[in-house]
Amino acid sequence: MQGRNETDRLALLAFKASITSDPFGALNSWNESIHFCQWIGVTCGRRHHRVTVLRIDHQKLSGTVSPHIGNLSFLRLLWLDDNLLSGEIPPDLGRLHRLQNMSLGNNTITGEIPANLSGCSKVLSLKVSGNGLTGKIPAELGFLTKLEELLIAKNYLTGGLPSTLGNLSSLRNFSTTYNSISGSIPDTLGRCEKLELLLLSVNNLVGTIPFSIYNLSSITRFEVGFNQIEGSLPSDLGITLPNLQRLVLNSNLFTGSIPTAISNATKLYILDLGENRFEGKVPSLGKLHDIGKIVLQENILGTGEVDDLNFLDTLSNATRLSLVSLAVNNFGGVLPESMSNFSTEFKFLSMDMNKIVGCIPSGIGNLINLQVLSMSINHLSANIPSEIGKLQKLQILRLDGNKFHGEIPIAFANLTLLLYLNVSGNDLRGNISSHIGKYHFLLSLCLDHNHLSGIIPKEVGSLPSLLDLNLAYNNLSGSLPLEIGLLQNLEALDVSQNMLDVYKGVLDEGQRVVAVKVLNLQFRGASKSFLAE
Repeated sequence: MQGRNETDRLALLAFKASITSDPFGALNSWNESIHFCQWIGVTCGRRHHRVTVLRIDHQKLSGTVSPHIGNLSFLRLLWLDDNLLSGEIPPDLGRLHRLQNMSLGNNTITGEIPANLSGCSKVLSLKVSGNGLTGKIPAELGFLTKLEELLIAKNYLTGGLPSTLGNLSSLRNFSTTYNSISGSIPDTLGRCEKLELLLLSVNNLVGTIPFSIYNLSSITRFEVGFNQIEGSLPSDLGITLPNLQRLVLNSNLFTGSIPTAISNATKLYILDLGENRFEGKVPSLGKLHDIGKIVLQENILGTGEVDDLNFLDTLSNATRLSLVSLAVNNFGGVLPESMSNFSTEFKFLSMDMNKIVGCIPSGIGNLINLQVLSMSINHLSANIPSEIGKLQKLQILRLDGNKFHGEIPIAFANLTLLLYLNVSGNDLRGNISSHIGKYHFLLSLCLDHNHLSGIIPKEVGSLPSLLDLNLAYNNLSGSLPLEIGLLQNLEALDVSQNMLDVYKGVLDEGQRVVAVKVLNLQFRGASKSFLAE
């Protein structure tokens, strides 16, 4: 027994010798003054005093993973994640026949996944995500029949998904996101009947989703975004996947309609079908009481008809709803009043580039936690509701490219957290209020292509973060305020096509405009272009 203990001690010392930097002193206790079973990060069995656990994570250790770890024949848990370890995964680890958990994630390990890790026949969890691994996923991993968790995301793996993965009858969590895996999803994965997480996003996968996958009723997260997968969704999707919580299919080549049965997946929290080719009307989502995020942008959804947005009426009871993105589609009709009853958790609404008509409901002011309101390039008209001024957490407001008329509401003075304000390309009139000086975090202000009149208020000079100021194509008069010269971060200024007096200010008075590009700056009776120093 003493000889076997000595084998473990020497293996640990070899591991320490392979470490080139230990900034937190994690291995300081690894010396002859105490028994190795008392070294920090080491746990031994009570009976044989053999190493069963080696856990040294989050310590910023540099160096390599010593192949001598393969001599720790009683090891059950190897946890070295969140360090700075490099080199390759030693094939010797395949000799750890008692190993149940191997976690080497979030290091800088390179090379291939050793095929003989299949020798770790009792392993339950294998985590090597967040490294620099290359090569293919070994088909031999399919022999790890007790494996419950296989996380190999965020590497540089290539090749296809081995069909042998279908032998992993105990598999619950499988993630290969952020790799370069190609080919199609093997039909054999449908044999993994305990699968809960199937995460394949950001790869080069092609083909269609095997129907066997849609029959895995235990799946809670199914994510294949950012691939080249095509085909349509089965009509009974929400029925066959009743436990689904996250369905992420964005940035693929899916076609067809959104299944009406999707509402039967009553646990759904994220529905992301964005950037595909889905078409037709969006079905009722009324049963999705837990839905939090709905992303349907950049499809061909909607028919341009008056009832296109009726599905929004079915979301009034979605108490966790925080985001709806419908931009770049074919939605017509008017914005339903029911939007005013969205969850108080609601933070993001994007409907840009559709065919929506009518006005913004005044009840929009009820969405007090809204941070993004973006409805550019539609056919919205009437006045901009002053109730938007109640949205004091708003950071992005885009209403450009519509048919709004009247004045910019004075209540906008309350929107002091704005980063972007764009109401260009409308029929707005009146003056630019001095309340603009309250936008201390503003990065971009676009009021161009309206019928605004009066002077440019000097308060524009009190916007220290401003990068972009566009007031072109209005009826502004007077002089360019000297205070614009104080905008040290300004990169683009356009006040062309107004009725400003002959240029008198900024540079003539000794002020300096830093990094400001002004193109086609036009004044009454004169045209002047310049690049300030």
